[in-house]
Amino acid sequence: MDTQNVEPAIVYEWIIKLVSDTNREQALVELSKKREQYDDLALILWHAYGVMTALLQEIISIYPMLNPPTLTGPTSNRVCNALALLQCIASHPDTRIPFLNAHVTLFLYPFLNTTAKSKPFEYLRLTSLGVIGALVKNESPDVINFLLSTEIIPLCLRIMESGSELSKTVAIFIVQKFLCDDVGLQYICQTYERFYAVATVLNNMVMQLVDSFAFRLLKHVIRCYLRLSDNPRAREALRHCLPEPLRDATFAQVLKDDHVTKKCLAQLLINLSDVGVVDH
Repeated sequence: MDTQNVEPAIVYEWIIKLVSDTNREQALVELSKKREQYDDLALILWHAYGVMTALLQEIISIYPMLNPPTLTGPTSNRVCNALALLQCIASHPDTRIPFLNAHVTLFLYPFLNTTAKSKPFEYLRLTSLGVIGALVKNESPDVINFLLSTEIIPLCLRIMESGSELSKTVAIFIVQKFLCDDVGLQYICQTYERFYAVATVLNNMVMQLVDSFAFRLLKHVIRCYLRLSDNPRAREALRHCLPEPLRDATFAQVLKDDHVTKKCLAQLLINLSDVGVVDH
């Protein structure tokens, strides 16, 4: 209980240093550590004068390092601490929608659009995805509708295809959240081009998983296919283009202890069966 009494004073001290730029780098480190310890940090960050400006300054300051790719480890760590604070704001129920309405997420898209494979860039993409993931986690229609009007799905698809395993996992988590929403599913299945873009990347991921057997990724891939099969047009297309490793026993050993995902895969195959409904 004593910690709760002392904590606000420490938080406000670091907030002042963040805004005044007297020791901003250390303030970013210390405040990002406090995310799990202080429930109201998101409210303070959002409402305190100058904080959002300081965080956006941190983000914009590294744009020149994106192309050509010159981002260093320490610089990446610094901006990722700023992104961690944005994730804190995006996660809080009282600041999520104001954060969304301010279009702050658009400032992160240049990071997601990078392709450099070095660790500083991978960390930058992963942390940026974390902010978007925090927004879509509760599947709010307002969040889904806004993000669908942006380029987030193509950006996630690119990362799903060529990112690190961790980045792929967060990117497909975001796409899965879009698919779980009826509007999101309709949007993706509305045109052949959109469906084909998603189906192609999922297919490529399955082929990669045949070699890597990355279990977390496989679970998300199966759930994405299952949700796509709820749409009549997508279901018809998937009957012809579902990857063979999902139809045969390729992943049987990997899934043997995960009854939920096995059930999802079985349901997917039933959904795509021409005779499944007729026979029963």
